[in-house]
Parts: sequence; C-alpha cells; structure tokens
Amino acid sequence: MDWTLEVVVLPVSDIERSIAFYRDRLGFVLDHDTQTPQMRVVQLTPPGSGCSIVLGMSQMEPGSMKGLQLVVSDASAAREQLLENGVEVSELTVFDAERDGGTFFFFDDPDANSWAVQQMAVRAAKPLIPTDAR
Repeated sequence: MDWTLEVVVLPVSDIERSIAFYRDRLGFVLDHDTQTPQMRVVQLTPPGSGCSIVLGMSQMEPGSMKGLQLVVSDASAAREQLLENGVEVSELTVFDAERDGGTFFFFDDPDANSWAVQQMAVRAAKPLIPTDAR
C-alpha cells in the first residue's frame, strides 16, 4: 500500500497576503480557493510537486511551522529567482560538497513559517513526478 503525503496545513494570519506570497513570489500554483460560511480553504502547489499546502485551516499558531523543505535542481538559480521576486533568502550553505543534496538556502514566509530549499541536481534529469504524469 502506498502512503503519499499530499497536503501540509500551513498556519497563517492573513490568507490574502499568504496567497500573494506563495503564488506571486514563490510561483506556487493556486489550485483552489473555496469559501463557505464556516471556513475558507486555499490550496497551492509548488510546480512539479505532488504535495500542496493549505492556508489558514489550522489550530496551530501562525508562523509555527519550521523546517518545511523544498527541493530544486539548481539552488543558485532558485535563490536568484526568489530574490528577483522580493523574497528575503539566506546565502547558499554547503553542508556536504561531495554529495548531491548538500547545498541549501533558507527563507521565511510573512508569518515566519520557515522553509529550507535543498539542491538535488539529479532532479533535473530524474524528477520525482515525470513531466508526462503532470
């Protein structure tokens, strides 16, 4: 039996601000924005990912998610893209220069939920979700 992680609930204080950050600055795809009298569910997915985030539907404090991780094939290019989009990011950190996967940078969303971005160069040639499956 497969067990897939497909949604992570992200606690935020301002859904509109968070949509603008994740969609417009990070490039996540807005999958849906549904509102009922009882609640609002906003789901966004990073390009190429099988896992999405859902904003606001949580009992956790905004900003309490720490260490969420994205993976890219080129950390330098991803970092530059975020900088160009106005996201404050850390410098590149190389924990292990010998093996693929040892280069990272970090950023926070507007509520201080923290993210790590890991470089896995192998993803350029072997994405987890093949293009034809998207």
